[in-house]
Amino acid sequence: MKIYASKYINFTKTALKLVRASRIPKYFSKYSNKIFSNIQHLVLLFFKQRERKDYRSFVEWLKFSKLPGLLRLKRIPHFTTLQKFAKKIKPSLLKKLFRINKAIKAAVDSTGFELDSKSYYYRTIWHQQSKNRSFMKLSVSADADTQLVLRYKLRRKIRHDSLDFKPLLKGLNVSVVLADKGYDSRDLRKFVLRELEAQPQIPFRSISGRDGYYQSIAAQVFDEKVYHQRSKVETIFSVIKRKYGSVLRSRSFLVQEVELVCRLAAYNIDRMVNLFLFLIKGFYRARKISMIWQNTPYVWLFYYKGSNFRLRSCQMEFLLILRLSFPLLRPHTLHCRTTAPKPGCRQQAFQIP
Repeated sequence: MKIYASKYINFTKTALKLVRASRIPKYFSKYSNKIFSNIQHLVLLFFKQRERKDYRSFVEWLKFSKLPGLLRLKRIPHFTTLQKFAKKIKPSLLKKLFRINKAIKAAVDSTGFELDSKSYYYRTIWHQQSKNRSFMKLSVSADADTQLVLRYKLRRKIRHDSLDFKPLLKGLNVSVVLADKGYDSRDLRKFVLRELEAQPQIPFRSISGRDGYYQSIAAQVFDEKVYHQRSKVETIFSVIKRKYGSVLRSRSFLVQEVELVCRLAAYNIDRMVNLFLFLIKGFYRARKISMIWQNTPYVWLFYYKGSNFRLRSCQMEFLLILRLSFPLLRPHTLHCRTTAPKPGCRQQAFQIP
């Protein structure tokens, strides 16, 4: 990814790469008028969620932005064009946008998004309606290190959190699974230990027993310090609701699902851009760093006159850069070494998950 001065340009470049890598068809039909492609439609919906605008306001915003030129739009689309696309696209296609299936620590949790934009005063004082709002339940599994959303599950009504635990983690390559007491279950711990071959960092309730093979193993591997990494998934929910909104304004369930998934995708893209820029700035502040890219799948990082703390920081930062910049490529191995090794320093190799 090339570094640009504007985050809007970085967001657009990353969104285009994400949609193209997900292999979503360019057009729904060969008889389409081919004025706008599905890739352009999706990027526009991502920007609509990022700017927190309705369809009419977003189209007016497009007329004064550089986004049409970056997307190579033939003309500014009518607001009904985006509405019809949101109704037409299938949710199964949107799941292809979340293709990262490797993480060291995966955190699982759920939250709710309101479906009614009426204020509390309007609903309770004027119309004497129920104080409880209707909402859509969102369950996600996220990478606790990069804070990226890996999988999601949507439900119309209130259901127990444990029902979505296995679908959120199935097919993921993780080492540690973080979840709160709402997922306290023998069956879920057995699934983590046997199917995922990971450590279940799930606390026990006061009424839960620790007898049995899998329960005893889970009690032994439970670490309070590791479990506190679960709070990062709460941070993800907080950022999404504060930055992109906590209310879904669509009417039908299918369009609400498209709206919420585009909101999650916009968050992931923003997170990738911000992390990449932050890590690049960290490299510029380091002293005398030179990177040599070779044709082989190995990247050598030379760090001159650095302390052990800065050496470890560069290793971790470069790991995150490769994971965020090339999340869909095959695993690489990163070798880090100093040109003048100090006593006690050694060459280390890291496998990028």
